[in-house]
Amino acid sequence: MEQSYPVKVQARLDEPLSRWLWLVKWLLAIPHYIMLFFLWIAFAAVTVIAFFAILFTARYPRRLFSFNLGVLRWSWRVAYYSALGTDRYPPFSLAEEPEYPATLDIAYPGRLSRGLVLVKWWLLAIPQYAIVAVFAGGAFTGTGSSGETWQANVLSGGLIGLLVFFAAIMLLFAGRYPRGLYDFVVGMNRWVMRVIAYAALMTDAYPPFRLDQGGTDVPAPAPDDLTPASAAPARVPAAWAG
Repeated sequence: MEQSYPVKVQARLDEPLSRWLWLVKWLLAIPHYIMLFFLWIAFAAVTVIAFFAILFTARYPRRLFSFNLGVLRWSWRVAYYSALGTDRYPPFSLAEEPEYPATLDIAYPGRLSRGLVLVKWWLLAIPQYAIVAVFAGGAFTGTGSSGETWQANVLSGGLIGLLVFFAAIMLLFAGRYPRGLYDFVVGMNRWVMRVIAYAALMTDAYPPFRLDQGGTDVPAPAPDDLTPASAAPARVPAAWAG
């Protein structure tokens, strides 16, 4: 059985798609970009607070977790709209929107490692950052719990942006989004979102080096199933364990 991961990113290709709407989607999405600019500042502040909460209590405060999860959901919906997966305008909402063709969920962890919180967002995540830099280019800059600025503009820049451009040309002339290209783009963005969630301290489960392509993600485990033993990445020195 394929191992699941607590960050679940789903998407549904909304067909038929307009041949021309993608030319102005970036303009229509400007109000969302403005809102997300301020939301990501708040996201960074909440992550800093969560860092200290985890360090002293081994728990991520649920309300703070819900807020940051909401920011990631909003960002994923806007990114998906901007990258041609749907013509449906994204809602201005931090809440779960199950009817929208792009959804994201993260299983709430009961406990998190106090030791890992000190190193996972910078040291352990370095190999992941290198891969994400190829996928998202300058659209992703990592941050940590010490107050650096977060920036995550998924589905733009890097290899993802290049492939979305090709998809736009195909949509313009052929009236369709090539399925293989779509599956690959969603898979790369799924990888990016997993790394963001890990770096933001929302899970101790190390992001898999696995490109899960297509709109359907592997099932996320129930929150009760996320024990510290199962959530911790493999081969981490015992001195770092909380």
